[in-house]
Amino acid sequence: MTCQRLTDFARRNDFPYLVVHAGKKNDRWDEGSVRYLSLKRSPLSFALDEELAYDPLFHRHTGKVLRELVEFKPDVLHITGLNDVSIIGAYLAWKLQMPLIGSWHTNVHEFGAQRLRRIFKFLPQKQLDGLVGFAERKILDGAVLYYKMPKVVLSPNQELVDLLGKGTNRSSFLMGRGVDTDVFTPERRTVNDDIVRIGFVGRLRAEKNVRRLVDVESELIKRGRNGFKFLIVGEGNEREFLQRKLQSAEFTGFLEGEQLSEAYANMDIFLFPSETDAFGNVAQEATASGVVPIVSDKGGPKFIVKHGETGFVASSLEDYADYTAKLLDDRDLLNSMRVAARESSLEKSWDSIFEGVYRAYDETIRLAKSRKSKQGDDSET
Repeated sequence: MTCQRLTDFARRNDFPYLVVHAGKKNDRWDEGSVRYLSLKRSPLSFALDEELAYDPLFHRHTGKVLRELVEFKPDVLHITGLNDVSIIGAYLAWKLQMPLIGSWHTNVHEFGAQRLRRIFKFLPQKQLDGLVGFAERKILDGAVLYYKMPKVVLSPNQELVDLLGKGTNRSSFLMGRGVDTDVFTPERRTVNDDIVRIGFVGRLRAEKNVRRLVDVESELIKRGRNGFKFLIVGEGNEREFLQRKLQSAEFTGFLEGEQLSEAYANMDIFLFPSETDAFGNVAQEATASGVVPIVSDKGGPKFIVKHGETGFVASSLEDYADYTAKLLDDRDLLNSMRVAARESSLEKSWDSIFEGVYRAYDETIRLAKSRKSKQGDDSET
């Protein structure tokens, strides 16, 4: 989503931009100042998630990408993570001696660790914790090593900015996320009853920690709370478990466009227990919709929330249950925090985010020129 919005920004501002991505077929087309190069993955590609895959043979497209780069003559090359497309980009940046910038979009180390925990859940707890912890550290080490290739690194929260800056010894800057407050707005609300809707939007997968929703509902029922229901938006292999265990829930499946905006606006509390999100776009879309988020103290979403003002940051099941119960019991507090959440989102425009990205492009080019100049001086010496 962020990459699509970035290319929209380039097109609206008539900035030349070449977008290389995986698609259903090999294709090439222009939309205004933006050129797209779509490259088909091979039958050997394997799924990592819904609509996300990796092709071990994707490097066969290197020649096509090289020809596009030679024709396009970019000033800087931007890779967006550990993926088959970006690996080609990093290689060609080295081959052509082009300034390279990289942006971090996914906490792959935490993502991978959660998958491993689910796959090997039959192991004794101590062995499982050791395996998962070792894998998470090694994946993070590999990711940091990968991000040593760019001269500038962009990250969605300050923890990652500091971690990658220290780990790569590269210039490291914040690349936050904006939100479209005209699309995500309380004005899309269509329900008007006394039910408090506790929402979740995202992939229904283990790495999103969605089983915590069941734990929270059980705790609320145990405490005698009622008058609430869950509104679950998304698909994934945990949906069956949630449908079986949640006593009061509506499942919409995957939504987009106006249907998604309406679903957000119909929520009152946004419960997002994921501990692996680098930013948490959905939490910001919730605040724009006038919904009070309760998020984990691990990962990026906690940077979106002003604890006690626009939402809450939870570190345990008890916290999630306490904060949810507090909002269920005090409707005045819930309504005032909904207003504060909406107001906090009005300051976060996508244009300001992408203007910062272009400043980072300038810095990448400057560093590359400085390095060439220094190398020239050294050779003369």
